Amino acid sequence: MITLIFNPTARGEKSKAFLAALKSLGQQAVLKPTRCAGDAITLAKEAVEEGSTTVVAAGGDGTVNEVVNGLAATTEGLRRTRLGVLPLGTVNVFARELRIPADFSAAWKVIASGAERVVDLPHAEMTGAQGLVHRYFVQMAGAGLDSRAIGLVSWELKKKIGPLAYLWACAQAMRQPMPKVRVYLDGQMFESPLVCVGNGRFLGGSFPFFPHARLDDGKLDVVAFKEMKWLTLVRLFPRLLMDRFHSSRDAHFLQTTDLRLESGEAMSLHLEGDNVGFLPANIGLIRGGLRVCAPARD
Repeated sequence: MITLIFNPTARGEKSKAFLAALKSLGQQAVLKPTRCAGDAITLAKEAVEEGSTTVVAAGGDGTVNEVVNGLAATTEGLRRTRLGVLPLGTVNVFARELRIPADFSAAWKVIASGAERVVDLPHAEMTGAQGLVHRYFVQMAGAGLDSRAIGLVSWELKKKIGPLAYLWACAQAMRQPMPKVRVYLDGQMFESPLVCVGNGRFLGGSFPFFPHARLDDGKLDVVAFKEMKWLTLVRLFPRLLMDRFHSSRDAHFLQTTDLRLESGEAMSLHLEGDNVGFLPANIGLIRGGLRVCAPARD
């Protein structure tokens, strides 16, 4: 049984086309519309308990994250159930990482075909509003400048210009003093104003920010900047465009199986572009922890 979780109030031409395309599925899937933020976690958990063998997240990276955490909330859910992805929303980096087509019909064929990959599943333990929080993620996490910028994103601007809204928020965040994140991994410690942890290669869907990352290599890729100034960005942006970012001397490029992030002041941790808790945080991964509908890796 296939269950499809989607936001019935999603806006934009792509979302409208998707909602119209749902009618073509007929009896191929059980449809579960979300009712509020965070509801996809509950719906995915319900789907597993109802016997679904595939649960599809129709949306952006935030929807994918919620569905994955819903699968993990059920005993044996990750082992018995596959994740499917229909890319919608402003950004779906995970779909691009897996080479899932943006077209609804083509993406659905991948799901219906039974094509499957087994990928690593990172997780983070952090401080939440009501105590310790444990969350899974599939693509990336971060703390420092980017988590601060995420807190400053104007959602109205995001609807108008998409991912460029994050660049504007980043510019606003850089106008403030930059707190340091302490990074502990493999017996060493260093400080950084921006720490990014990746499971796949891409950041924001466009740039190979983690050039050596693979979804199934059993490692987390860490990029920790030595400093973050306007001149740093000026040097780095051309390198990103030319796929020479990994040779930059402005950042540490590391691989590990687990790490700890701390800060001397209040600092958010984001997963897939949503701030979900605060440092300190422990980050690790389950090798081969997630089954996902996707074309085979080249």
